[in-house]
Amino acid sequence: MSVDPARRPFGSRLLGPAGEDRVALRTRVQLLLTVTLVVANLIGAVVVAVLSTVVIPGPGLEDRTAVVMAIAVPVYVVGALIAGGVWGTRWALRDLRWALDGAEDDDPANDEEARRSALRVPLNLTVMQVFLWGLATVVFTGLFWALQPAQVPTVGFTVSFAGIVVCANAYLLSEFALRPVSARALSGSAPARVAGAGVLVRTLLFWALGAGVPVAGVVVVAIFALVRDYSTTQLAVTVIVLGTIALVIGLVVMVFSARNTVAPIQSVRVGMDRVQRGDLAAEVPVYDGTELGMLQAGFNRMVAGLRERERIRELFGRHVGQEVADVAVAGGADRLGGEVRPVAVVFVDIVGSTTLAATRPPTEVVELLNRFFAVIVDEVDKHGGFVNKFIGDAALAVFGAPAELPDAAGSALAAARAVAARLPAEVPECPAGIGVAAGQAVAGNIGAAHRFEYTVIGDPVNEAARLTELAKSVPGNLAASAEAVRAADADEQAHWAAHTTVTLRGRTAETTVHALR
Repeated sequence: MSVDPARRPFGSRLLGPAGEDRVALRTRVQLLLTVTLVVANLIGAVVVAVLSTVVIPGPGLEDRTAVVMAIAVPVYVVGALIAGGVWGTRWALRDLRWALDGAEDDDPANDEEARRSALRVPLNLTVMQVFLWGLATVVFTGLFWALQPAQVPTVGFTVSFAGIVVCANAYLLSEFALRPVSARALSGSAPARVAGAGVLVRTLLFWALGAGVPVAGVVVVAIFALVRDYSTTQLAVTVIVLGTIALVIGLVVMVFSARNTVAPIQSVRVGMDRVQRGDLAAEVPVYDGTELGMLQAGFNRMVAGLRERERIRELFGRHVGQEVADVAVAGGADRLGGEVRPVAVVFVDIVGSTTLAATRPPTEVVELLNRFFAVIVDEVDKHGGFVNKFIGDAALAVFGAPAELPDAAGSALAAARAVAARLPAEVPECPAGIGVAAGQAVAGNIGAAHRFEYTVIGDPVNEAARLTELAKSVPGNLAASAEAVRAADADEQAHWAAHTTVTLRGRTAETTVHALR
């Protein structure tokens, strides 16, 4: 079953939206807590009535006992409801002030203590119920001891068993009602340990409600049948009633237990689906103080780490090229060093850059260079290469490293032609010479162990730089080596023709220079 985290952020529409304002949240929490405590005590009253009249009926009440009980029971029940429903709620809201009223403390220690107090509210409410029902057991057992001793076992058993049911319900229901508060208390910091009672204790409470109390009731009834004069019909009715309670209440409790456990897991599953679709903004509310809440918090930490990793990868890619970044992030940074492979190199250098810098303000020069380099990066990326570095007013692009290209030379020549066509139209203020060369080169990391740079070293790089100087005097400002043209496919070769043969500066052998037809 799919859960819509926008409509059921805490596993139930009853708990309201995740971004509810504080006034609405306070009203909702106060209402839910009051209803929770009243319902838990009413369930206890029903349990007392069923146990005392059907399950373990004893001798009838004497007149004097009946009169006393007619006064004592209503007085105590009303007092317990006021204490549990009003005093308990007000006490809880005092501990919840941090989350409900936004009363954050400037002292981190006090703020952390306020968070822990908010998370301990279900346990504190349960302790209050233990006190009230424990007191009821003592009071009514004492009254019957003084008035009608034969009823003491029945009274002690029924009130104490009802108290167990009330306390378990009070904890489970109040913990459910306070999920929005737990989400605020646990937001911003992952729980280092279980903040609530834990999944084990919660499961034991569910077991006590669904199976433990009814089965224990059967056992006690059997004991009573051994020591008292129970008829077969009475014993059968008792077993039927307790068995029915175990079946019905057990089913309800197991459904509630399953939903209580599945809701946090389901929120994580929905979040994982979002991450799988590429949504790294996914985050789930941490509203469970048990190990399940630690799972929710762990998911949020994981997604935060993925966001940071993606941000670093993006920044890394902008500095070294996306291809190099992909290889490095994939764990292959070590194998980048020392590879001898065929590559093609495109070198682009602005004509008259000294005059440009001397005649224009620095901010305008930067704006022009950014537009100039944007054209180069765009075309190089489109043709499968990467811009290895920006050198002042020049750019060096590499094809065939680190990612292999089936036709590195052809891609480099096509990218150079595209750049040569776009620059006069888009950045006419920056005429540039473009040189293309191809051959064997060493591609890898250079520098020191703690600071290195991926680059390409070899004759094609030097040749492309020299061709750039020559290209400034060639029609179209574009020159390529004969080896680069020969290495390209036939379609790309058709765009080029031999232009001249020269000995480039710093080289001993002649180079046949090709230009556009």
